Amino acid sequence: MPGWTRLRIGPPRRFTRNLLLSIDCLGRHLLVKYTRDPAEAREEIRGHARLARHYRVPTLHAHVRVPGGCLLVYERLPSGTNRGLLLDLLNADEPSSELHAYIRQLTSAYRDVISATARLTDPTHVVRKLYWDRAMPGGRLDSYYATADFSVADGLIDIPVSRLSAYTLNINGRLLNLDWAVTLDRLRAHFGTAEPVWTAVTQGDPTDVNLAHPLAWLDYDTAGTNSILGEFANFLWYTTALGGWLVPTYNPVAFTDHPATFDHVPANTPQLRRAEVDHTTSTIRVDYTLRLSASRRAAAAAYWLQLVQPVAERLWADTDLADLLRPYLAMRILGVYNLADLAPEHRLVLLARLAEAMSPDFDPTAYFSLLEPPCLVL
Repeated sequence: MPGWTRLRIGPPRRFTRNLLLSIDCLGRHLLVKYTRDPAEAREEIRGHARLARHYRVPTLHAHVRVPGGCLLVYERLPSGTNRGLLLDLLNADEPSSELHAYIRQLTSAYRDVISATARLTDPTHVVRKLYWDRAMPGGRLDSYYATADFSVADGLIDIPVSRLSAYTLNINGRLLNLDWAVTLDRLRAHFGTAEPVWTAVTQGDPTDVNLAHPLAWLDYDTAGTNSILGEFANFLWYTTALGGWLVPTYNPVAFTDHPATFDHVPANTPQLRRAEVDHTTSTIRVDYTLRLSASRRAAAAAYWLQLVQPVAERLWADTDLADLLRPYLAMRILGVYNLADLAPEHRLVLLARLAEAMSPDFDPTAYFSLLEPPCLVL
């Protein structure tokens, strides 16, 4: 067929430090990924092989060393403007039957693989990139915060984060405390222990842009033997905070092919209603409204009911799940974006969310807005 001889190259897309390029050649639809870090490319190749034994992933046709990095050539799954990802199902005013069916398929696949591969694992043998490495000396906690003492919220609450422990936080009427230095030390200590963790074979970074629609798993540099709790915290935080609010706000280029995302940012951005400090009583008052679109709320709730709860009942029946999730959630809050780089009102809301997560009465169902079960479409 004459059309098969044509070479069509799409516009390059940048995601973090990587470049993606779509190519049609000899009737094959390809996605070429350029990665600068050879070690990261090797991890992705190994991760893809591990994941392919358990999940649907696009074929990796080739990987080639080139000057300055590595090219990985994948099968390109069907996609287009505002289609091809879980993200596109979430970019809707109301949850669709298609979204509910997708989450059922997603959680069913995870339950099967976790059931088959779950085991207690020495943390030195766990994929460490998103949690352990970021808490280690020289990791993101250090590079972001070790020598920094930034304002809680410039122009709103001009108190250094190092002095938060001297104040009572009144957050939406709840009296909480947050000791910045102690919080960082707790995370370093938690991810510095040799205590085994429950793991399973997962993708490790289950975001709405790393899950294709129809269901397939994308992006493999964190794929392999992952902490199950880390997998849960990642999906829940991304679905309820990063994907609909922070990432499109601070990395809009990642959504070039999915512009409908920006239409829904207001529905997923918390509203800061009050921010004030009373130095006479050493009290910081923060009132905010957590906003989350109906589609994202339904996806998170279904994920919790259909995956987190059943797995927790099997693995941690006698343990408080909130205590187990807390350090992973805190690392997602602190270890993705440097809070000092964010707008003051966003930084303040995230510090409030961190205080809520670190509170002894942390309740994930309330925290992630899961109290009202989704209306499941059967």
